Amino acid sequence: MTRGTGRRGGSAAPRSVDVAQLAEVSQKTVSRVFNDEPYVSADVRRRVLDAAEQLGYRRNNAARALASGRTRSIGVVTLGTALYGPASLLMGVERAVRDTGYALRVVNTVEGDPGGVSGAVDALLEQGVDGIVISEPIDEAGDQGERSVAVPVLVLSAPPPFAAPTVLAAGGGVDLMARAATEHLLDLGHATVHHLAGPQRWYAARDRLEGWRAALSAHGRHEPPVVEGDWSAASGYAAGRALAADPGVTAVFSANDDMAIGLMRALTEAGRRVPQDVSVVGFDDIPVAAYVTPPLTTVRQLFDVVARDGLRRLLHSIENPRADPLPPTDPTVDLVVRASTAPPPRTGPGGGRGAG
Repeated sequence: MTRGTGRRGGSAAPRSVDVAQLAEVSQKTVSRVFNDEPYVSADVRRRVLDAAEQLGYRRNNAARALASGRTRSIGVVTLGTALYGPASLLMGVERAVRDTGYALRVVNTVEGDPGGVSGAVDALLEQGVDGIVISEPIDEAGDQGERSVAVPVLVLSAPPPFAAPTVLAAGGGVDLMARAATEHLLDLGHATVHHLAGPQRWYAARDRLEGWRAALSAHGRHEPPVVEGDWSAASGYAAGRALAADPGVTAVFSANDDMAIGLMRALTEAGRRVPQDVSVVGFDDIPVAAYVTPPLTTVRQLFDVVARDGLRRLLHSIENPRADPLPPTDPTVDLVVRASTAPPPRTGPGGGRGAG
């Protein structure tokens, strides 16, 4: 369809009234279509959108903001990192916002800056955002104090950092996922499960530690000392060299896949076969997890699902400030079982399973 063929009035920018005339509907109907309101038939919606494209019409969000008191923009505070989890969550938010008619304003924080979140929020509020998404995975102690903001806030996979008219949470249930990973190993017959934890300033690392700990406690199993890494494959390799020297280690739950891959490399170099001698479970399901040797059993995080659910609820609170918040969707536990886990090795003359 050629743009501009139906434009009236020379070079003047097309208006909603021009779209209404071309589509043979009322101006109010055009507004309903572009506001994605209900009670518009599919045929009418198609005619309006076709007319808008033919005219080259774009709704005037600035004028709309003046009329509604909203800028139709959402601010995001996120850690500036290439790590898989935070980066994937940010991409999920960007995809979720894409078709909403809202603009996205992103401010990155830096690890180790105790005032990073507060400064980022202030920068976004100065831009007049209608809501804020906090995707800050690190506990920077003393960052927020008693402050509050006047717009709805969505917090992803972390505790609420400050007060707001509406505070929504999404991305919970990480402890349940870690518990499922640990129980998978216990169900295979391992007497206990060692844990390669992430850095404990990260909320996600704490949640995974608590899920592992809860699974062992519920099954009455011994809790081995925790080994802490820094999310990198190199730290997993270093932990693996230490764990490989302990013949009682038969199962390890790693707080992320990168550390699990480094761990498996160290175990293999030490002559401890995976999974015949030591089973390994990771967390995240990064793209390479299915293609390492052996393919890694892991917990898949559904970042797009978390982002879509959270944004749906945030937009509802922005556009319906007097309505009750929408409830969150129950978290999904998605354990992907591959070839890195198996029953513990058989030992002794009777072929019984090892004590782990």
